[in-house]
Amino acid sequence: MNNNHYPVVIIGGGQAGLAMSWNLAQKNIRHLVLERHRLAWAWREQRWDNFCLVTPNWQCKLPGFPYDGDDPHGFMLRDEIVDYVERYARSFDAPLREGVNVLRVVKTDGGFLLHTSAGEFSADQVVVAVGNYHRPRFPAIAAELPAHIMQVHSANYKSAQQLPAGEVLVVGSAQSGAQIAEDLHLAGRRVHLCVGSAPRVARFYRGRDVVDWLDDMGHYRLTVDDHPLGEDARRKTNHYVTGRDGGRDIDLRAFALQGMQLYGRLLGYGDGELLTADDLQQNLDGADATSQKIKDSIDVWIAEQGIDAPEEARYQPLWQPENPATRIDLTAISAIIWAVGFHTDFSWIEVPAFNDNGYPLHSRGVSVQPGLYFLGLPWLWTWGSGRFEGVGEDAAWLAEAIAAHPLQATHAEGVYVHDHR
Repeated sequence: MNNNHYPVVIIGGGQAGLAMSWNLAQKNIRHLVLERHRLAWAWREQRWDNFCLVTPNWQCKLPGFPYDGDDPHGFMLRDEIVDYVERYARSFDAPLREGVNVLRVVKTDGGFLLHTSAGEFSADQVVVAVGNYHRPRFPAIAAELPAHIMQVHSANYKSAQQLPAGEVLVVGSAQSGAQIAEDLHLAGRRVHLCVGSAPRVARFYRGRDVVDWLDDMGHYRLTVDDHPLGEDARRKTNHYVTGRDGGRDIDLRAFALQGMQLYGRLLGYGDGELLTADDLQQNLDGADATSQKIKDSIDVWIAEQGIDAPEEARYQPLWQPENPATRIDLTAISAIIWAVGFHTDFSWIEVPAFNDNGYPLHSRGVSVQPGLYFLGLPWLWTWGSGRFEGVGEDAAWLAEAIAAHPLQATHAEGVYVHDHR
């Protein structure tokens, strides 16, 4: 037998790849996990120093390894998350090979051929568990800005200390942008923030974390097929909130009162200034409206279930933009943090399994290409598909599909073995 052939190869050594590995191990299906960098690399390298989860620890439900700490309603810090993932891999001796970059995946008559930095591997079936945050996105105007301004993507931001002295502009107000703006603000930096249309959510309401209420209400069991937006849910921007210091709202209006300068969406660059849209009021109001709508749904649930929960006054805006600036003078700006997302890039998978936009064609992770699977994508099936909360259920579903694949039948009587070559 070819020593580099496996019934299943999993590409990606994060929580999705490990969840898949655990499920295959339960079925004694021999497999290998290939990780381009090292275990939990994104958590180690693409999170800032003060990063923490925005969902409570109890939602960490990796299969066979639920959160086991003493603070289920707290929010793990970055290094604690890394430790959790490391301990998970050790708990079942995951067959992981680190430092192996998969360069190409091609279809063969008998399965798939993987061209990697460590040579060629072949597999009957392949699970792609690399998420969809592949290449940091920078707007075209980034190349036009003055050379003295340090430009950092949110994936490479660590702390205020890495930035030169001076004022900092954060572009983007979704989860990462809002939290990084807060991090810089708390570090005493003068912060400018371009606010987009990202929604926000309250941390706590009527005596509980909002996540707890939404879980009881079945929100996290809603599937993409049943979601009002359908597959468009996969393109929704995440609500901003934080788990920092035990968890709290991120209120950009409060930051404005404390000296943070807010603007609308970034439009362009010219004559030494950045130009922004006159939509700050609209964006702040829209974020607040989303938070209020979620509270409305919780109120309805409490009433329907007859739950005894404390009443709580609704949020009142603390600040309103009056004649908001639409130009940003870059003279005092020493650094820009681009929190504008990532490009998704599956071009290295040379298999007809993608739509015109390069997004996988699949049904709950089962590709249109037999033997190929995807795991860990946002809203692959539910809200939790790309998170600790729901990736395990998706992995279990794919494990059933993998076990039923015709080529797997030839290995059904085999014994699962660990291979760390």
